[in-house]
Amino acid sequence: MPHDHAHEAHANNEHQDLDLVEKAFVQAFAGASDPTSFLRLAGVVFEGTNSDGERLTLLRVEQSQSTDIGSVTPHLGGESYRYDPMPAKLISRRDHLGFVYFDGVQVVTLGLQEAKALNRIHSS
Repeated sequence: MPHDHAHEAHANNEHQDLDLVEKAFVQAFAGASDPTSFLRLAGVVFEGTNSDGERLTLLRVEQSQSTDIGSVTPHLGGESYRYDPMPAKLISRRDHLGFVYFDGVQVVTLGLQEAKALNRIHSS
């Protein structure tokens, strides 16, 4: 069966779009004067069920950033390694966004799309 490059390109573009949406969310959420209302406007589910029917309740939103400044390369045999600082043009920064829910037993961290995809529980 031939490799479907068009499907691969579409999936890659969709992933990039989700990354842009998540980046915009992180920037706006950080400056929101009312985080609860912001989450509601963004469509984040506060209490819901996942595809397995488990009930999840939102506890917090976590944001962090990591910066890669060096790399390690293992030597043959794997008992030692070489460390190299990265040149400025190769340094990368990554934002992390997580929605922390409680499932009745433990905490579960979901991404933005997963949090929005939960089946909302309507309180009476």
